[in-house]
Amino acid sequence: MENISLHQQLQRRVVLLAGLLVLLFFRSALAEMPQAGGPRAGAPPIRITGKVTDGTSTVGIPGVTIQVKGTTTGTVTDGTGAFTIQAEDNATLIFSSIGYQKIEIAVGGRTTINVPLVEDTKSLNEVVVVGYGTQRKSDVTGATVTIKGDELIKQPVLTATQALQGKAAGVQIISSGQPGSSPVVRIRGTGSALGGTAALFVVDGVLTDDISNINTADIVNVDVLKDASATAIYGSRGANGVVIITTKRGTVGKMTVNYTGNAGFRIPSYLVPMANSTEYANYVSAATGNIVSPGTTSTDWYKQILRNGFQQNHGISINGGTEKSTYFLSAGYYTDQGLVIDNQYKRFSIRANNDFTFNKYVKLGISASYANGDNQIANLGTAYNDAYRAAPIIQSKVNGKYGNTSVYQNVGNPILDIENNNNHATDNRLLGSAYLEIKPVDWITYRTNIGGDWVNLNTREYNYQFNNDTTTFINAGGNQRNPNSNLKFINTRTFHWTWDNLITFNKKFDKHALTVLVGTTAEKYTLTSFTAFRKDVPAAQNLWYINTGNANTSTNDGSGDQYNRNSYIGRVNYNYNDKYLFTATIRADGSSRFPAQNRWGYFPSVGAGWVISNESFMANQQIFDMLKVRASWGKVGNDRIPTDAYTVTVAPNLAYPFGGGIATPGSAITQIKDPNVKWETTEEADLGVEFTALNGKLTGEVNYYNKKSRDLLINVKVPSVSGDADGVVLTNAASIQNQGFEFTLNWRGKITNDLSYRIGGNATLNQNKVIGLNGGQPILDGGIGANQQYTTRTDNGQPVGSFYVLQVLGVFQNADEIANYKNASGQVIQPSANAGDFKYQDTNGDGKIDDNDRVFAGSYQPKAYFGLNLGLTYKSFDLSVDLYGNVGNQIYNGKRAFRQSALDNVEKSVAYKRWSAGSGIQTEPAANSGNLPPFYLLH
Repeated sequence: MENISLHQQLQRRVVLLAGLLVLLFFRSALAEMPQAGGPRAGAPPIRITGKVTDGTSTVGIPGVTIQVKGTTTGTVTDGTGAFTIQAEDNATLIFSSIGYQKIEIAVGGRTTINVPLVEDTKSLNEVVVVGYGTQRKSDVTGATVTIKGDELIKQPVLTATQALQGKAAGVQIISSGQPGSSPVVRIRGTGSALGGTAALFVVDGVLTDDISNINTADIVNVDVLKDASATAIYGSRGANGVVIITTKRGTVGKMTVNYTGNAGFRIPSYLVPMANSTEYANYVSAATGNIVSPGTTSTDWYKQILRNGFQQNHGISINGGTEKSTYFLSAGYYTDQGLVIDNQYKRFSIRANNDFTFNKYVKLGISASYANGDNQIANLGTAYNDAYRAAPIIQSKVNGKYGNTSVYQNVGNPILDIENNNNHATDNRLLGSAYLEIKPVDWITYRTNIGGDWVNLNTREYNYQFNNDTTTFINAGGNQRNPNSNLKFINTRTFHWTWDNLITFNKKFDKHALTVLVGTTAEKYTLTSFTAFRKDVPAAQNLWYINTGNANTSTNDGSGDQYNRNSYIGRVNYNYNDKYLFTATIRADGSSRFPAQNRWGYFPSVGAGWVISNESFMANQQIFDMLKVRASWGKVGNDRIPTDAYTVTVAPNLAYPFGGGIATPGSAITQIKDPNVKWETTEEADLGVEFTALNGKLTGEVNYYNKKSRDLLINVKVPSVSGDADGVVLTNAASIQNQGFEFTLNWRGKITNDLSYRIGGNATLNQNKVIGLNGGQPILDGGIGANQQYTTRTDNGQPVGSFYVLQVLGVFQNADEIANYKNASGQVIQPSANAGDFKYQDTNGDGKIDDNDRVFAGSYQPKAYFGLNLGLTYKSFDLSVDLYGNVGNQIYNGKRAFRQSALDNVEKSVAYKRWSAGSGIQTEPAANSGNLPPFYLLH
């Protein structure tokens, strides 16, 4: 059965590739057909070749469109900037590319034409993507940033969002590094406590929360909408920012083929230095008073479970077409082994984007992508924990048998944690959209766009049976065993569709330009999940099915979700003489996630801009090519709450003992819910300055923003109606503020005609603060270890998730220090302490150390983060370096809380820098026989 399954997988991919080849053949045939409007009858065309280069160097520009003026004949440059085209000897060629000035060149009988394009230094005609449309960059009044796909593809990463890291001010990318995982995109700070905080993705008009299926090589641009003025057009989905992804489409001309690829290794770095056998033996001996032998083995458990992970990414694309039909087709293959043994992710993806122009009134387009992900998931959590605690004097694995770490301590062998748990997930995802565009007249466009995102995820978790005997372990004994094998299957299916109907009015008259957008959008999301579990499933992989296990151990479960949204949108853009800009947006959103009385939310925004460089008084200045000041204000919403947040449900199969003491099954309401739950809303003001200077060499932007999120959902403590205990209710009772500055500066220079360089940097200063809980209870979180309870507290006046800990004043050096550490009343504060223990601050002065003495000690959120981007180009060679970092954030060292016994290992710094009598050390306590005290905060 295993061979059949593998065969089916191979067969599926062969069929997909075969279908792709057939489609390529069909499109290629169309592209080669004679086109109407070509060279005039009887005139022999000539073959013209050449190269299009950047005006600042001899580097070729790929993707430049070349059109024979007055005809439908055209082509595009290849990856080196080279082109070939057929035209009459007296024809005129038009060369155009985004970011460069369009140029017309007469053929004049020449067969070789080399063309340098001049960069559009003012960027006034550069088009950027905004919500449900495009605008000239100079006309945008909101805070947006565009990153070219050519920059993203240089990064060897799974998703385009990972490649964004350090390239855009105000944008944080938080990645776990685990193969197949999607990073968190946080735009201008955390704006919610319990609601969703992730940014919205829009891929070719389809709204989604995950782009791990998108091949980065297929992307033209990524446009990030940061402020409420820019995101208000997305209403309920725009509270956390919007990332719009535009994929490549076909271009007029003969078929071109492009390949992109990279390969390399991910190498573990900054590993926790752990004590070796000698250091471990010395520490344990000091902690317990019993001499421990270091033995002959010194095992580095992290090195046993980590490796250099091989990563590769390959993609091939084909595009071309005619004035009537263009196509873009691609296929990609990505693999990432990861740093942990037995961990690997693979993704196969294909894409087809087609556009059809029937006449000047009607246009049709189709986009479709399919991705198959295959993820072998290592048991990371348990393995990392055990690798931190396991004694280095135990052998790791010899001749197929595992070292029995639990002989000395209650710790499992980290290698066994991984190798005897087979977790595997496969997902199939289809993302597609289709649009119909009708232009009855030049200034009116009707566009309908329907898209769907379908995901089928299958997860299989198999745990092998193993005992604590000599068939498994080098030394028998201990408690690391699994007496029964078990198997769990989880099948999850989601489907999300969106449908937009938009009318755009675009009219220019005299010095006035007016664009009006009106329309409706609708979407629906459904999720179903089913889980099946059984024990005693055979170890042979071809028998890993639920029906092969013990039916008496079977358990099943299921869940699901469903919600709808319906919206009405409107936007007005006004431009007077390319100097004065105005934008106004309104969106009305209805969401089924709220009760009927609060179902609709209304989200407006306004923005204004002044292009100072176009004023007459700026005509003679020689510094600024473009200088613009803009200001905006807007409101957006957030409905990412549980669908049943306001619906009281009854829990079945509960046992209740009546007077006779006999438990009777029944049902009861176990939750307290607010029937008036309403929208979370974010109000934001933004002020910005943009400029291009010194003939396009220097560009920059400065932004100030003030974003306040209100009516945030938190848990509020309420008295229990039963009198058993107090309960909590989820309700709108909190507010959070993010305010800060963003700075961006880029410089492009040329050393010689062949050698050019670029230097860019950005920085963000952000202050996050809870500005009102309105009767809600502070949110305690960050529980670590068995005895550490919580480590963070979200409360008024503090950043979200602030660390709330005891403050360390040092280490008690002797009994006199302990006896003399008293409060104002003369009460000894830590009477049970010993020399070598941490000395904690009695914050409230009550003469004892408890949770009331905790203090706020910073947050995981950085006060500033930055990126530095460097590039050097010599002819056709390019070198890029991207650096990023953050400052002002705190990291809680919670690893020590997992140390549970005197025989657990310790970090090397603890072994070397621990306190001993007469040492005077104030940073590390004495050798400890149990949980290590956490390193909270030194005075």
